[in-house]
Amino acid sequence: MKKVLITGANGFLGSNLTRELYRLGYDIRIIVRPNADLKGIADIPCEVFFGQIDNIEHVLNAVKGCDIVIHAACITEQWGISFEEYEKVNFIATRHITAACLAYQVQQFIYVSTANTIAPGNKQNPGNELNGFTLFNANSGYINSKYLAQQYVLEQVAAKQLPAVVVNPTFMIGPNDVKPSSGKLILYGLKHRLLFYPPGGKNFVHIKDVCRGIINAIEKGKTGDCYLLAGQNLSYGEFFRLLRKISGKRQLLIRIPRFVLKFAGMIGSLPGISGKLNYSTAYMLCLDNYYSGKKSERELHLQYTPVETAVSGAFTWFKENNYI
Repeated sequence: MKKVLITGANGFLGSNLTRELYRLGYDIRIIVRPNADLKGIADIPCEVFFGQIDNIEHVLNAVKGCDIVIHAACITEQWGISFEEYEKVNFIATRHITAACLAYQVQQFIYVSTANTIAPGNKQNPGNELNGFTLFNANSGYINSKYLAQQYVLEQVAAKQLPAVVVNPTFMIGPNDVKPSSGKLILYGLKHRLLFYPPGGKNFVHIKDVCRGIINAIEKGKTGDCYLLAGQNLSYGEFFRLLRKISGKRQLLIRIPRFVLKFAGMIGSLPGISGKLNYSTAYMLCLDNYYSGKKSERELHLQYTPVETAVSGAFTWFKENNYI
């Protein structure tokens, strides 16, 4: 079976993807930081490279001898991170990985971007791969750095025939969220009897569907194309009501007015004020952040799992592992 290198293998997506690729028989190599927590993949036999993905020598050593490279590593936190740090990990590291892929002539490079490099829409007309980039207004270091990295990958496809496919997952939900990452939204929803929720919404996708989309992109993806991996569009109110139904918790849900959330975000962005709410996060929480996965259904042959199954699986996993 082909040798595949995975970056970010100890993260939520990376660990689930590593597990699925191992199940399918791939020869797996991962590159992780020397101090990385590997408990999410401790039971998966794989070759481990310790190094920094923003170091070109480390990247070249990791890519050498691999047939396929899947670049899933990035900084996703929305607060307390300088743009220089986003740039180093999300952009410069991507440049190094593409250079290594070209140097060693890998057969396939899968770049894991984000849905937010594509303009979202509403429920009636959700965002699709034909949309441009419109979220500069969010002033998000994460989104901007991922957009720059995605554009760089696509430029290398055109200029140097890089055999790359881009996948754009939405908000991933499911089990094995060890750190946790996106599961913080579920844990927030479970820890409060009086639950304040934002006015916007987003697209939710089962983590297993994202893994399957990446794997199918290796065989079925068109070089230079982007594929939204998008499940079901829900407002935050709908999401938390679904979580309440699954968990059986008795809660009072209260919607935060848009102007209140945006004003709080502006205050949180003032110099000298540190917190988990700034203008970027407030802007995104107010947004109708909806997408369509029709292209990936059609070309990658995906069948998306109902979001209720994803939330139920995540809830059960968190409960069994004593997070709640």
